[in-house]
Amino acid sequence: MDIHLSYTEKGEGEPLVLLHGNGENGDYFAHQIEYFSKRRRVIAVDTRGHGKSPRGDKPFTIAQFADDLLNFLDEHCFEKPDILGFSDGANIALTFALKHPERVSRLILNGGNLSPDGVKRRVQIPIEIGYKIASKFAEKSPEAKKNAELLGLMVNEPNISPDELSAVTAKTLVIAGTCDMIKDSHTELIGKSILNSRTVKLKGDHFIANKNPEEFNRAVEEFLDEK
Repeated sequence: MDIHLSYTEKGEGEPLVLLHGNGENGDYFAHQIEYFSKRRRVIAVDTRGHGKSPRGDKPFTIAQFADDLLNFLDEHCFEKPDILGFSDGANIALTFALKHPERVSRLILNGGNLSPDGVKRRVQIPIEIGYKIASKFAEKSPEAKKNAELLGLMVNEPNISPDELSAVTAKTLVIAGTCDMIKDSHTELIGKSILNSRTVKLKGDHFIANKNPEEFNRAVEEFLDEK
């Protein structure tokens, strides 16, 4: 049985779908919802097992989350929205754009990665340790099981080859912080591998949309307003 994803919606106009990162919910985009809803219909979705969306019994994978997104767009009659994804949300958005290019108008990928190797080791090592510990206790503790699933996403996924990215047809903005947890070289690789794209770096860490919203929103708005 398919689940129904929880979401927040505000504004009118062209639809802009927001996809949050690992362990978060649509509230992460508070500054973007407020800003973009003045001119657009903004839809912040809670991924399966995040926020108010149920976990369901299907696999907890990026591919499944992309399938969930397709079901959500169909359910709410969004034919071809602009999609902005942050972190794992960017990975979901990219996976979705590769599977369903005809369903994406424009794509904004903030702090995404193609594989776990794209994350700086000083960030990834504690995640790997946490995953091993949580996995060990997963059968005895619901909390540990949930943590193992969330951390497992970052340890085992995504698995996208740069060669696949030439199949992305949507005009794309790749955006990251100057001190991001994603390697600079990896962000640049994503930008170079998507044909109709450009890459922007903004001052800040991985969480620029939340911590540096003025610059982030301006960069996204300029991109969305381009003919």
